[in-house]
Amino acid sequence: MLRWFKELDRILRGDATHLSALDRGSVEVPAFGLTVVVIILGVTYGACMGTFALLRPGGPEFMQLFASAVKTPALFLVTLIITFPSLYVFNALVGSKLLPLAVLRLLIASLGVNLAVLASLGPIVAFFSVTTTSYPFIVLLNVLIFAVAGILGLNFLLQTLHRLTVAQLPPIERSQPPPRPALAPASEARIEIAPVTSESSDTAAELIAAPPTKEGAPEPSAAASSVQHSQPAPSSTVTAAPPQTGALERLQLKSGNAQVRSIFRCWIFVFGAVGAQVGWLMRPFIGNPNQPFEWFRPRESNFFEAVLRTFWSLFY
Repeated sequence: MLRWFKELDRILRGDATHLSALDRGSVEVPAFGLTVVVIILGVTYGACMGTFALLRPGGPEFMQLFASAVKTPALFLVTLIITFPSLYVFNALVGSKLLPLAVLRLLIASLGVNLAVLASLGPIVAFFSVTTTSYPFIVLLNVLIFAVAGILGLNFLLQTLHRLTVAQLPPIERSQPPPRPALAPASEARIEIAPVTSESSDTAAELIAAPPTKEGAPEPSAAASSVQHSQPAPSSTVTAAPPQTGALERLQLKSGNAQVRSIFRCWIFVFGAVGAQVGWLMRPFIGNPNQPFEWFRPRESNFFEAVLRTFWSLFY
């Protein structure tokens, strides 16, 4: 299992999404092992989110803590199952050659980034859960944290799709153009033209009329030799190796199509909307202190209307 967490660390650091690591046209990560890691991280954040139910006025509700720990990873896995066919179709429409298994690995890797951010913010959620009694505040805090983690996870997905597209191009098309040499400032660039005298004209005549050497080239005169030796030797330039890019850093390459990125941004919006509605259907995750525990609540309204109503309840 430690090896699976190391694979997640490679993804977070960007080692698994370098162009050199994507030559096979896929994110080379263990799909099963990374799914186990996603479940563990989801259970961790769910437990932190459910700590609010332990300090409710009517007494601790341990079943809510258990339900939150179970339903949080289930939320992401159900969203993955629902949106996987649409991502594969979107990916095929833009001309990508990713196979279904490669798309699945990419989605699981993006979920790994998402859940890693959530689990890292879990202690903050637990801290506020035990230090406040405001149920609307805790709900909005968790919505905000889910949004931040989702944005980072989907940004990773978008950037990795772009890198996979670039990795499938020939090396000559995906290489960055070499930087232009720096020009010397105008104040330092000087051209000196010596006046033409009778002595310099005689020197030029001697160069033209000089007898050839053994190799067939004329022997330069002393004046010409002094001019050649007075010129500075070209300085050697050291080209630094390109820095390693992070998992969320965008490649500064000319490759890529703006229309393709727009299509995947549309899919990201679909993914976020589906995930939000799935979470609404699987509520409660926190547990309203004024209501008894229940695994699922009746279907009503929608996620966005409920968030807006909860926001207004903070002030009225």
